[in-house]
Amino acid sequence: MAEDAGCNLSACPALVLNADYTPLSYYPLSLWPWQTAIKAVFLDRVDIVESYDRRVHSPSLDMKIPSVIALRDYVKHSEFPAFTRFNLFLRDRFACQYCGSGQHLTFDHVVPRRLGGKTTWENIITACAPCNMKKGGRTPRQAHMHLACDPIRPTSWQLQQHGKSYPPNYLHETWRDWLYWDIELEE
Repeated sequence: MAEDAGCNLSACPALVLNADYTPLSYYPLSLWPWQTAIKAVFLDRVDIVESYDRRVHSPSLDMKIPSVIALRDYVKHSEFPAFTRFNLFLRDRFACQYCGSGQHLTFDHVVPRRLGGKTTWENIITACAPCNMKKGGRTPRQAHMHLACDPIRPTSWQLQQHGKSYPPNYLHETWRDWLYWDIELEE
């Protein structure tokens, strides 16, 4: 397929909605490259909800690029998200749980492993490198450091709610009706 002359279609991702027309994810925002979106259209896996003004062409096709697509089959989210560094930082809102810094983030075992602490949601928090070094192999109480919040195992819904606090730098106008940030969208 050829693209319109002078257009950079790599800047035309499709917002992916679940079959209930809610985004699959807010953070990171559920986006597919234009090629994946068009392939899914031809495989009858998605419906086109909105399109860009840009087109792709082939000898037998002239098609607008989808800007919003909805899955035909509902994807059920698991109740609890995977334990990953990114999800941990999102749970803790990308801030050190000791000092509030958003710089040089690491993760810290509240009860250190040497004292029997496990690598679980309930024992790991986001910490900046200086606070992590200051705490060392001690508990927060032993290090005279206060936790902003006790660590919990978040639900997928809680992480998505936190994700709504971090809108991406660019949102296309055709996505406006499907996303719920109170910000002015760029053209």
